[in-house]
Amino acid sequence: MSMIARTNVSKRKGSVLAYILVITSLSMMLLLAVIQVVVSRIQYAQYRENKEQSLQIAESGIYFYRWYLAHEVEGRTTQQIQDFWEGGSALGVGSAYERDVLDTDGTLRGSYRVTVTPPESYSTIVIVEAVGWTVKDPDIKRTVRARFRRPSWSEFAVLGDDYMRFGDGTTVMGPLHVNGGAHFDGLAYNTVSSAVEEYYDSDFDVNGWRDGVWTSWGSEYNTSMGGSVFSGGKEYPVPEQSFANVSTNLSIIKDAALDSGMYFDNDRQGRHIVLQTDGTFNIRKVRSYSSATNDILSYQGGWQTFDIPENGVIYVEDNIWLEGTIDGERITIAAADLIGGGNPNVFIGHDIRYTNYDGSDTIGVIAENDIEILKNSEDYLRIEAALLAQNGRVGRTYYIDHKDTISIFGALASNQRYGFAYTDGTGYNTRDLQYDNNLLYYPPPYFPTGDTYSIDLWEEL
Repeated sequence: MSMIARTNVSKRKGSVLAYILVITSLSMMLLLAVIQVVVSRIQYAQYRENKEQSLQIAESGIYFYRWYLAHEVEGRTTQQIQDFWEGGSALGVGSAYERDVLDTDGTLRGSYRVTVTPPESYSTIVIVEAVGWTVKDPDIKRTVRARFRRPSWSEFAVLGDDYMRFGDGTTVMGPLHVNGGAHFDGLAYNTVSSAVEEYYDSDFDVNGWRDGVWTSWGSEYNTSMGGSVFSGGKEYPVPEQSFANVSTNLSIIKDAALDSGMYFDNDRQGRHIVLQTDGTFNIRKVRSYSSATNDILSYQGGWQTFDIPENGVIYVEDNIWLEGTIDGERITIAAADLIGGGNPNVFIGHDIRYTNYDGSDTIGVIAENDIEILKNSEDYLRIEAALLAQNGRVGRTYYIDHKDTISIFGALASNQRYGFAYTDGTGYNTRDLQYDNNLLYYPPPYFPTGDTYSIDLWEEL
């Protein structure tokens, strides 16, 4: 073979070798890229798995605390629940509570850390934050925050245990619920609900059986007031809002008033109380009053002035005539007789008002029997408070008179049938019932609440 031929063969072999090296290099680079992608996807999948497990572990911290509260506070009174939060033993309050999470076979999955913001004075809300992480990657942490809330008797614009009728001229802005059936002919801007599917409406002798919530306006449009009767909708039947299951705590309120020196006995016929914007209230003994109009006829002694107590509780073992304005106060005023077995009333004839509407002003009014509007009440009467008639009703006796407008800003809970007007046109021509949203989370001091915490807000931080 000639030298030229051998050279050409060598060149071809070199070219093939170079080609193989290039192909091999490219293949290795491609393989390396594939491996990197696969490894990256595996790592990302593991990251996603650990991240998801961290969230689940954080959520388990929230559920643990719900279980913990159920065992610690259910069945307790309002005072006992307050003592629980202020006693220094509640988990997660003051210092974080940390706990491991195990699989069903006992393998450690991770841990969570719970920190708790206890309720402010007389509030019903608790904020719980839980941070969760896995044992595989403790640097991946997720945080969940939940708001726990105890239900209060001040959660409805109107709450009734009996059948109730709301006539033409009634406006309700806020949820309305009755356990016995609702005949509604006004304007409702929130849900109207009843615990019964149907009931016998005693106001109608012919074919008196009606749906749990209904209106006399056949088209459900109020032609007199010019709007939809149930613009917020109606629901029935829904679970009963049991008056029996929500403690009125009258004995606790009495004890709190005794502690603060704001307990007043049943000497004479009751007390006339006037709230003041300087943080005080004036009080005077009522010697006699009219059984026909409930107006005060005479007094025993002069006015006394007291500071509104720090715990916000005033208790009278007899009737109360109430009026006035507060500024920056949170107060509950109760009329009850836990000694002689009577049923005192709260009488209102003049305005009860707030100065501030940001939740810093709150008034709770509790009567063991009725919260009664006087015969000689103002033509334009404004009541800013949460009203609760434990055994009786919130309303006004039938008088042959005509008043203009009664406005309630707050909440109204009545055991028996409520009413400020009558079908013959007497009473208050216009009834405006507006819910104070601040009461949802900040009811008045010692106002009746449930003993079960539920979660009403859930978010990841």
